[in-house]
Amino acid sequence: MAFPPEFLRELEARSPIEDIASAYVNLKRRGKNLVGLCPFHNEKTGSFNIYPGSNSYYCFGCNKGGDVISFVMGVENLDFPEAVRWLAQRAGMAVPEDGVDDSMSRLRTRILEINRESARFYYKMLSTPEGKPGLDYFRRRGLDNKTIQHFGLGYAPDSAFALVNHLKSKGYTQEEMLQADMARLSKKGYPYDRYRARAMFPILDLRGNVVAFGGRILTDEKPKYINTSDTPVYHKSSGLFAMNFAKDAGSRQLILAEGYMDVIALHRAGFTNAIASLGTSLTEEQARIIKRYADEAVICYDSDEAGQRATQRAIPILKETGLRVRVITVPGGKDPDEFMRNYGKDGPARFKQLLEAGGNDVEYRLAGIRQKYDLETEDGKTRYLKEATEQVLCRLWDKMERDVYAGKLSQETGVGKESILDTAQRLSQRERNKERKQLVKSQSEVAEVKGTRNPEAKSHMRAALAEEGVLCYLFLHQDRCEALERDLPPEKFVTGFNRRLYQILLGKTRQGEVTLGDLSEGLTQDELSEFARILAQRREAPPTQADVEEYGRILRSEGGFRDPKRIREASEEELKQYLETLRQRKQTGSRPDHGQQ
Repeated sequence: MAFPPEFLRELEARSPIEDIASAYVNLKRRGKNLVGLCPFHNEKTGSFNIYPGSNSYYCFGCNKGGDVISFVMGVENLDFPEAVRWLAQRAGMAVPEDGVDDSMSRLRTRILEINRESARFYYKMLSTPEGKPGLDYFRRRGLDNKTIQHFGLGYAPDSAFALVNHLKSKGYTQEEMLQADMARLSKKGYPYDRYRARAMFPILDLRGNVVAFGGRILTDEKPKYINTSDTPVYHKSSGLFAMNFAKDAGSRQLILAEGYMDVIALHRAGFTNAIASLGTSLTEEQARIIKRYADEAVICYDSDEAGQRATQRAIPILKETGLRVRVITVPGGKDPDEFMRNYGKDGPARFKQLLEAGGNDVEYRLAGIRQKYDLETEDGKTRYLKEATEQVLCRLWDKMERDVYAGKLSQETGVGKESILDTAQRLSQRERNKERKQLVKSQSEVAEVKGTRNPEAKSHMRAALAEEGVLCYLFLHQDRCEALERDLPPEKFVTGFNRRLYQILLGKTRQGEVTLGDLSEGLTQDELSEFARILAQRREAPPTQADVEEYGRILRSEGGFRDPKRIREASEEELKQYLETLRQRKQTGSRPDHGQQ
């Protein structure tokens, strides 16, 4: 049973897409519409459009589009019922629950319950003899009971079936435990605990749900950490440890550390805006989430070689979202956790000094390059200047910023600033040419995706464009649905995909006014995106009645008769009409429409 149409319409009316999207995208007004960087793919030039008039969105870069519900589905990684509940909670509306949940929603709910129950189990284990190794570990790291409770830390006992048996006693099935990745299957087909003899760190989503775990071994065994694999409620590429706390820290700055204990140490010291990526290098998806809650990201990774490499990788990913980026290095090769423990009560004040003195990402990268070369020699200066220009300067698109750092390089090497700027400009142009080629490649890939949504369009381009014009006109002039259906029945559509959209739209409009929200429940995200594209591309010049009459002529002449199967299955009357059309065109000397495609 679907949500009542009246409920969905009221929900849509109370959920302006520009208000929802502004929490994820920095939007700028462009006429009646708004534009920003797409939250669904990485881009430098905004191609993501918000259309307040129809409460819809469309990205011309990745071809995703739809209504406010589909936007929430994509940006929050929710299914349809969950996105509806998310919006309803925000709008203060009660959700009619009768028969709404599908199997995936129920599975996600069960997995979240399993995760919550597992977190409680691990936490309680710390107060038992079996959990003493875990409690001892946390005590050695300087954690008190309040901190342990705040982060929900725990211990997985050294037993193959402790958690599995506990979850079974609570009524959870073997399949649900496997789907949650809290159990694995033995060769004999028995479920056993995923985590054994490990300190446990629950990972919470932005709404406070336990979605995953990180487990640290307390011996020298490898791997040191194991983390929950992707599940229906968790994706490693978007997870950020302690983001559920940091987003409410009251600061538009986030500190990005490497490990769980680093983040916990910073929170204990008062820096509750600290977060960490989870067992992987920083991803574009994580960077976009950070951008929602911050204007500036401060990278505070370990100062060892691995940490420096991770910093270098993270800088461009963060910058491409529009974040300001700064880098701080903890002295003595220490990590934030060790730094705080070494300095005791003075740790927070000393770390604040580091934070205030930290340089921006450009200074950090130049300093890293400078360390490689002896600037007392001409060869060292030349190689330093070459790498600094190629790796840093030419990638600064802001001319004033490039001018500032060209001046600093000139002072360090004695080479004229204008010469450095000329070289940087030449290299920059080369980089831009590469980006243009990549953009052309990306656009062709998007075109291929579009083709797969309506594969018949390639061989019936003229008819497909006419069909799209009719679909757009019908959506904008729904009072014309009966006349349009009478003059142009669905069987006249040539491509199956557009015919199906037409049939759905006609069926909906017979029942009353239709919004994109009314379609989002019955279409897949790809199908809704394709319809959003059809509307978006015709928004500036919507089809008129005269246009629709011409579209009708094209489709009636086509009538689907390119397909031999359609000819075989056509009625005698349809064949007579088609042959009469051909005869008339032959007499007037005009080519049949289908020959012009």
